[in-house]
Amino acid sequence: MSYLIKPANYKALLDLKQTELGIKQIKEFFQQNLSSELRLRRVTAPLFVLKGMGINDDLSGTERPVSFPIKDLGDAQAEVVHSLAKWKRLTLADYNIEPGYGIYTDMNAIRADEELGNLHSLYVDQWDWERVITKEQRTVDFLKQIVIRIYAAMRRTEYMVCEMYPQIKPFLPHDIHFIHSEELCQMYPDKTPKEREHAISQKYGAVFIIGIGCKLSDGKEHDLRAPDYDDYTTINPETGLPGLNGDLLVWDKVLDRSVELSSMGIRVDKEALIRQLALSGQEKRKELYFHKRLLDETLPLCIGGGIGQSRLCMLYLQKAHIGEIQASIWPEDMRKECAQLGMQLI
Repeated sequence: MSYLIKPANYKALLDLKQTELGIKQIKEFFQQNLSSELRLRRVTAPLFVLKGMGINDDLSGTERPVSFPIKDLGDAQAEVVHSLAKWKRLTLADYNIEPGYGIYTDMNAIRADEELGNLHSLYVDQWDWERVITKEQRTVDFLKQIVIRIYAAMRRTEYMVCEMYPQIKPFLPHDIHFIHSEELCQMYPDKTPKEREHAISQKYGAVFIIGIGCKLSDGKEHDLRAPDYDDYTTINPETGLPGLNGDLLVWDKVLDRSVELSSMGIRVDKEALIRQLALSGQEKRKELYFHKRLLDETLPLCIGGGIGQSRLCMLYLQKAHIGEIQASIWPEDMRKECAQLGMQLI
């Protein structure tokens, strides 16, 4: 079901022309900073991949990919990507990227099963990135170092936006707060995972929640993850808590709620893949092309993730609806209500 968050007395700070210019400046500035921070080279990415090779991202495992037959390949089915988590790892191998370096790309996708609303669209645009690491870097401490670098690029971009449009005031805190999903569960045992995200983001302004996909003490996951990209089961020897991945969230003062800007993590190695496929009952995936490559250890160890382009622009430009940033399809009643509330959907 679609939803609509209706912030009281909302008024856009920028008109359409200013908004379009802001989007252009943010995208150019941020990706340059991201590339510099993580030493990433830009590569060209596919919009679709062949079905049945294990390359497409399964997200939480329930979303249906948009697919179509290819006439010149005997009607073989192609799927529009959900994300490029697995494709990027194959590309790191193809380019023979050394540890400490990586790739990024503009990822465009269609997610037909999204619940449409202020933060969710059929059209997904994000910077997908992946970086080769060593075995010794498969730690929570290294994950945190990368998160801090990405957050530094976000704060520099915020400063640029505020210089460009003085009516927009800075809101990101100086530092990002780290917390494990189990610690969050213990802190707010009576809240749902989403309510916990809102509470911790409102408290700190910017937070990175570690361990997304692992079972918590209440028997549930904070959120679901596919078993074959992020490592959410490796135990941190310092804390005894599982997970080498997480989500980056900030508090959105316009919508008065937390907004996830990035999902990222250290990717599964051979042992973690075997363990997570068994836990999820997906051991048949071992026969797919991507998984065979990983089990044969012909793919590099890596860390990677995605950063939502439209969400980032929406946050910086203090918009109330993602449709004020990108062109997509919306229910007609939502369009009409948005217009009445001052949200001009593109």
